[in-house]
Amino acid sequence: MTDSIPDLVSTDWLESRLAEPDIVILDASRHLPASGRNARSEFETSHIPGARFLDLESLTDPESNVPAAIPSPDQLSARLDALGITPSSAIILYDDSAVKTSARAWFILIAHGIDNVAILDGGLSKWRSEGRALEQGRSNHVAVTTGGVFSAKRIASKADVLSNLQSELHQIIDARSADRVFGSGIDPVHGGQNGRIPGSLNVPFGTVFNADGTFKTGEELEEIFQCAGTDLTRPVIATCGSGVTASVLLFALHLIGKHDTALYDGSWQEWEADPETPKAQGSQSSGQ
Repeated sequence: MTDSIPDLVSTDWLESRLAEPDIVILDASRHLPASGRNARSEFETSHIPGARFLDLESLTDPESNVPAAIPSPDQLSARLDALGITPSSAIILYDDSAVKTSARAWFILIAHGIDNVAILDGGLSKWRSEGRALEQGRSNHVAVTTGGVFSAKRIASKADVLSNLQSELHQIIDARSADRVFGSGIDPVHGGQNGRIPGSLNVPFGTVFNADGTFKTGEELEEIFQCAGTDLTRPVIATCGSGVTASVLLFALHLIGKHDTALYDGSWQEWEADPETPKAQGSQSSGQ
């Protein structure tokens, strides 16, 4: 069995371990509809040797009222079995997505109690830019049957967030760009009005990365959150448009040792669509 792996692994680290039998590499790419990109087609054209395609876009719970909800335990168990992942597997996630979707896959796994999971720092873009080996075609692996996964934890519902408006137990941090959080126009990604959950802080997810797509250092990450008004001694609920880029913030917080965090999976897409939920627009100083 592979020893416990770091939370964030380098391209050098992964390249030196491609042949290890317990290392399972998953392409967790998922693209915004407006991008015109097809993650499966791109995987079959070019991927890290030995990688398997997670198909993150389909890994949602169709029976949930939450838009693009995280998968049910049964659904996730079936997907992991189909991918040949066993309890001894060490899972390395990567993506080639503008919205860094490997973090979403990471959160889905750790929320269901699967802990031996890492993200490839810089993703496929860095791997490719360094001239490392790539392969084509579909992945070749054997499906397995395991005992399944447990119910997800660290998920905040709309009711939880509504309650938090009164208790203020958790800080709400929004990962969307400032124009979507503080603006009053139409959300360019999901439609509906721009705006935010009242009292939300804003840490745009892109600010936690270096220019090459790698994560900033722990000290830099702490400064980013603190400059946005985050009290790192208090628990956090992360939100965004649909629960994807909020996962980037949760991973960044994980890197600095902060684990009293949760994901509002419905995020702004669910919150904005409900006429009964309170909403804020404009700058924080405007009082609106």
